[in-house]
Amino acid sequence: MTHHDDPFQGNFDSLEEFADHISDLLQCPITIEDANHRLIAYSAHDDYTDPARTATIISRRVPEKVINSLWKQGAIPALLNSRDPVRVAAISEVGLGSRVAVSIWKNDEVIGFIWALETDRTLSKEDMELLKKAAKAAKNKVLQLYMRKNKKEERVQEFFWKLLTGHMTTEEEIKENFEMMQIPTAPLFSVIVFRLANEITREIEKQISYLLQTTQQIQLLLYTTDRSDVILLATPKNVNQPLQEFNCFIQSFATKMKERFHISSIQSGFGGIYETYTCIEKSYKEALTVLKMKEKFPAQISSIYGYQQLGIYQFFDLLLEKKRQGEFTNTALLKLQSYDQKHHSDLVETFEIFFDHDSNVNETAKALNIHPNTLAYRLKRIAEIGEIDLHDINQKVKLYIDIKLAKYEALH
Repeated sequence: MTHHDDPFQGNFDSLEEFADHISDLLQCPITIEDANHRLIAYSAHDDYTDPARTATIISRRVPEKVINSLWKQGAIPALLNSRDPVRVAAISEVGLGSRVAVSIWKNDEVIGFIWALETDRTLSKEDMELLKKAAKAAKNKVLQLYMRKNKKEERVQEFFWKLLTGHMTTEEEIKENFEMMQIPTAPLFSVIVFRLANEITREIEKQISYLLQTTQQIQLLLYTTDRSDVILLATPKNVNQPLQEFNCFIQSFATKMKERFHISSIQSGFGGIYETYTCIEKSYKEALTVLKMKEKFPAQISSIYGYQQLGIYQFFDLLLEKKRQGEFTNTALLKLQSYDQKHHSDLVETFEIFFDHDSNVNETAKALNIHPNTLAYRLKRIAEIGEIDLHDINQKVKLYIDIKLAKYEALH
């Protein structure tokens, strides 16, 4: 067949035209995606298509469940490691018919993919070669898109930093910028921060960006990186239970980073959830507070991500300042501490763990590895030595906060 010499020498006005051309040659539907599985172009005149392709065309990106299946099945890892076309078997539970895919490379980086849907014919060896040539020919077109996108990205990044550092003070100005940069606005938002163990390299940034671009659990408005932090401005899809949604997203992000890219030990926190954009800086600071508290109290708040769920830990910086100005002391705590020192006992720790477990005797005894009777005796001693009424919630809460605060102060 003569068109197999180089059928892509001609000039194509657009990637759509290019997709149609491949589709004509191979007699099957074609989609072209960027590296994050967003749809760039697709062939128009196709009689047959499968649910996965229909969904991709409607939402302009590949559905997340399809991406997850392609990772599990090994198709995407194969595409990221090969310049040859990869045959992908049908995955019926996500509506994916059998396909052949090829990566578009620029030097040693994948910048996109071409997918050919095998409708009622299996692609031959020659067809595979043709697809490989198509990927080479598509490179410059896809690169042009990237260049345009990168210019816009830089402007957007700068805008996001202005928001995070409080350099835009009026709601109107912020909204105008959102419109100008074609970033969707949202009724509710929060700043999420992921902190990695090491500084983020360009390679890791690509992997993070990939996960963020392909997630459909939350809506991502803006994101940037700062040393070892990934900072996102995110919107919940479910306005009634945003905390739950953010918590699920954070856990799934950490799981995927570990499974797909072998990056573990990510710490995460998100700030308050607000309606006005002038609160972005506030939400960012709150997310950083969550991370700071997780560092100081890893055991107690390892499963908390949201500032709203921090409880008393929200007040620690404020209280510490007051304490350092000599505004308050806790006599009961001083007495217990000096008793512990003298007698090598651990009454302070006992009380803290008792309160950590919501005053549940059995759970506390189990955590301390002692008999419930021993715990009862210790609590009696705490009440006597500290001259504190353990039936008075106010006195108990005050002592509990002061114990935590003393720990926090020692870490500063």
